[in-house]
Amino acid sequence: MNIANILPDSAARYGDRPALSDAQGTTVSFSEFHDRVRRLSGWLQSDIGLQPGDRIAIFMENRMAYPEIMLATWYAGLVVVPVNAKLHPREFLHIADGSGTSVAFVSSKTMPALDDAEDQPSCSFINVDKAEYQQCFEARPANLVEREADDLAWLFYTSGTTGKPKGAMQSHRNLYAMLDGFLNRVKRVEPGQGVYHGAPMSHGGGYYILPFLARGGCQIIPPSGGFDVEELCNILSSYPSVSFFAAPTMVKRLLDRPDLLNQSAIAGLDCIIYGGGPMYLSDLERAHQILGYKLVQIYGQGECPMTITVLDAAAHRDTDHPDYRKRLSSAGQAHAGIELRIADPTGNELVTGETGEILVRGNAVMLGYWNNPEATSKTLTRDGWLHTGDVGHLDKDGFLYLTDRSKDVIISGGTNIYPREVEEVLLQHPAVREVSVIGAPDSDWGERVVACVATEDGLPCSTDNLSQFCAKQLARFKLPKEYRFFEELPKNATGKILKTALRDRVGEIEESGNV
Repeated sequence: MNIANILPDSAARYGDRPALSDAQGTTVSFSEFHDRVRRLSGWLQSDIGLQPGDRIAIFMENRMAYPEIMLATWYAGLVVVPVNAKLHPREFLHIADGSGTSVAFVSSKTMPALDDAEDQPSCSFINVDKAEYQQCFEARPANLVEREADDLAWLFYTSGTTGKPKGAMQSHRNLYAMLDGFLNRVKRVEPGQGVYHGAPMSHGGGYYILPFLARGGCQIIPPSGGFDVEELCNILSSYPSVSFFAAPTMVKRLLDRPDLLNQSAIAGLDCIIYGGGPMYLSDLERAHQILGYKLVQIYGQGECPMTITVLDAAAHRDTDHPDYRKRLSSAGQAHAGIELRIADPTGNELVTGETGEILVRGNAVMLGYWNNPEATSKTLTRDGWLHTGDVGHLDKDGFLYLTDRSKDVIISGGTNIYPREVEEVLLQHPAVREVSVIGAPDSDWGERVVACVATEDGLPCSTDNLSQFCAKQLARFKLPKEYRFFEELPKNATGKILKTALRDRVGEIEESGNV
């Protein structure tokens, strides 16, 4: 059950169709792609001497080489260790050495920082921009190495927003479950359709190589190696039927450029699959107005990749349903083969409508954390339930409503306050561009509510103004006690706002006496 089996099947079916494009006229057909994967797989096995289960790191921006390295690694029965190209060399070292990586594929953008690092990982490097990489393809083509369903395939290190990243072990079974979930509930892929890779392939973007590869779609990998609105709009105007995965901040950046988002670009857009953070209702309704009903929401995490729930296209366009707007604020319904339950702190299941931790079970759930049995035992129960660390509730129709990360819940005077509820209100204010609500230590209440705000340029905004605005929509105990204004809110490499960093900044401001 090797996930790489989708490649020879697609090569046989779609041979001369384009499998990869650099959006500048260079394409690679399915047949050519299959041959390159087989040769690189042969080099990894014969020239390097790697054995099934050995780990290969990919530390680079999105490149044409990325999918072929991924597939060649699996073809040889090896394990992919994706590493975000924006990480510091120290963070790469933690991942490479912690995972026991044998070989790391890098680019000319990521290699210089590694050369200058004080400490060096024990793995060897192959720079895809050098002749050494092309020489790998002189190896004899290899046959696919079969694997068992629960053999490790993808070792994904969590973003580390709450501490050191942990390696979530995803098997071939997990990846097939993600693939099936995408094709059955997220989007039907037709031959010739494109997937634009603006989101890092080291995260959600990497998973979405698979469904388009399996169904004859073309991977469109932009020259920038990342998300650029002008580049995206040019691609949408040039290619028919393009989809892409995006964090909500990326969708907002697209909507904020009406000068680029013309009718030709909108016509070329097939579907935006969004996730990785909350899409606020106001932004979603604006997207519908500008783009039409071309959005699908997915909810997942590194421990259950992209495959917990889906708010499908039908739910986005079902405007006549009496619960339409309410459902737009949900994360959708569970994928087929996924069980959901809401539990209290002791693990007991709660009734419909009650708020608690979201637990998940199914074929998409990880095997555990790499070399970390303690963290695994805290996250996975013996009967297979994954503690997501997210808080939410289910309605009578099985729609999941995410409230917050359990660690982000603010407990003030013994009462739970969910930051997202406050954030939703503040984002309705025209001067608020971004907001993140956090809890700060308070001697009287335990914690107090602090709103960290980035404002729209040129629009007046003050503490009094926001306080009055919130007071019209929120219970008094939920109102922010403080407002902190920032030019930009800190984000991690995937665009998620870093609440931990905000807590640190607010703490530093208070310690300095600038309150």
